[in-house]
Amino acid sequence: MKELAAKFIEKECIISSFDGSHQYGGVIKEVTDGAILVEKDGKIEAINLDFVIRIREYPKNKNGKKKSVVLD
Repeated sequence: MKELAAKFIEKECIISSFDGSHQYGGVIKEVTDGAILVEKDGKIEAINLDFVIRIREYPKNKNGKKKSVVLD
């Protein structure tokens, strides 16, 4: 998972946890052996890689702007 997560560095992403009730969003700054560092609104958060099941780039509309509603 570490190698896959590293492909999203400096991209704004949505990260889903294994239980499906937690989603994290922000720009991935760094990927280490056990965690992903995510920055949102100037604050950095560490997310344990053992609990991550999905990482996806934040969806954009046809004009290249972020979608206001993301349904999964």
